[in-house]
Amino acid sequence: MTADPIQPWPLTKKGDVEHPVRTLQHLLRAQKQTLTVDGQFGPLTETAVKAVQKAKKLSVDGQVGPKTWAAIIVTVKKGSKGDAVRGVQEEFQFRNLSGDPSNGPQIDGIFGPATDASVRGFQDALDITVDGIVGPITWRALVSGMLSF
Repeated sequence: MTADPIQPWPLTKKGDVEHPVRTLQHLLRAQKQTLTVDGQFGPLTETAVKAVQKAKKLSVDGQVGPKTWAAIIVTVKKGSKGDAVRGVQEEFQFRNLSGDPSNGPQIDGIFGPATDASVRGFQDALDITVDGIVGPITWRALVSGMLSF
């Protein structure tokens, strides 16, 4: 058995900013939490995390570690729509080194051809199953910052 090549889930907590906070906020919105995606892990994000932790019967500490990440991700694929798709698209904008937001998928919540191509390219680059589906392994690779510079 080979070692898992994907980096572990990051510990994300109050006071953190930008990556992966914006993605976390999109995922919290996908879990029916009301908050603004602003890249700041402040009191409202912490409250939303605690609400999801309580609902999923996890330890309620307001910090997003491996168990909480695994509980809040939503598997998405071509044809999916909504906040979880925005989270995937946020990850590709985070990796967009061109400085031009029109490169790569737009953050529009629609898992269309551009998002599908980005996901498949990312999966191929990491040598994981290339299926265009953002499930637990692909989410963990995205959120942990793999292939970002």
